Amino acid sequence: MMKMIHSLWAFLVLALLLIVIIKAVASFKKEFKDIDLRLALFTLIVSHIQLLLGLGVYFSSAAYKSLKANGVSSDSAIRMLQIEHPATMLLAIALITIGYSKQKKKENDASKFKTIAVFYGIALLLMLSMIPWNQWF
Repeated sequence: MMKMIHSLWAFLVLALLLIVIIKAVASFKKEFKDIDLRLALFTLIVSHIQLLLGLGVYFSSAAYKSLKANGVSSDSAIRMLQIEHPATMLLAIALITIGYSKQKKKENDASKFKTIAVFYGIALLLMLSMIPWNQWF
């Protein structure tokens, strides 16, 4: 059940990231409004909830139990679930967090949009690269 929720919640995270990135890129020469801040914050919150769901799935998974019992697997599919997916997703969510924090310190609106576009964009690319597409559901 938790794995299904984690998988469905991922759609929300990816959609919000895409919306925030597109809005930021399209708004470089516009005023940074309260809705832009709220959308970036909501994306941050949703991604952190996804992290908590993912940690629950991870620590109850066969991949984690295998990691504890046998160490890192030489099988690339298992290693991806043991190490690569969790580490990359942690990095992606850290980038979202850093991007949100950095944009709050920027003085001009274009810098705020650029910071969000860069950090959230890299996070989106990292997430897309490590989604276990063959096991999504």
